[in-house]
Amino acid sequence: MRAARDLFAVKGPALSTEEVARTAGVGIGTVFRHFPSKEKLLEALYHERLEQTAERARAAARAPDPGAAVFDFLTETVLDSGAKIALADALADAGIDVRAGAGPHGHDLTNALTELLTRAQQAGAVRADIGASELAAVLYGASRAAGFAVSKEIRSRTVRVILDGLRPPSHPTEKKKAAPAGARDPGQRVTK
Repeated sequence: MRAARDLFAVKGPALSTEEVARTAGVGIGTVFRHFPSKEKLLEALYHERLEQTAERARAAARAPDPGAAVFDFLTETVLDSGAKIALADALADAGIDVRAGAGPHGHDLTNALTELLTRAQQAGAVRADIGASELAAVLYGASRAAGFAVSKEIRSRTVRVILDGLRPPSHPTEKKKAAPAGARDPGQRVTK
């Protein structure tokens, strides 16, 4: 797995199982005994990334300051998402549904995100009207958006802007919006 991980970081989905075997110092038969196809190897790498992300989320949930921890975790995860996106895209190109194929790794990550999100919401650092599904969607969208940034500075700023949407509003949403000039107050009676 280490050889495949290192090669994927350099070559992306263009890596070959022969290169993995050579780098790992084993025969091709050994690689195929564990991973009967290149796609199965890529799938194992993807699952490993999900497991690592879940472990980082659990560690962040145990932090003394859950508000800072959630935003640090999200920023780090988004800025480090290039390899995960490349793996997911390679699997999708091979006809593999990564969502359906995530299995227990996906459930584990969802549980870890839920725990992290709940602690951050209890601390008042994250808006209360979102759940783990919205958080996962924000992570996915921010990761894709960060991939379009042309520099590290723009990527970091883009991620901050997106993640700021998770913060609680600075004023209650129930607050009455100012009516446009000339608009009638709904409570005002109309007289002739």
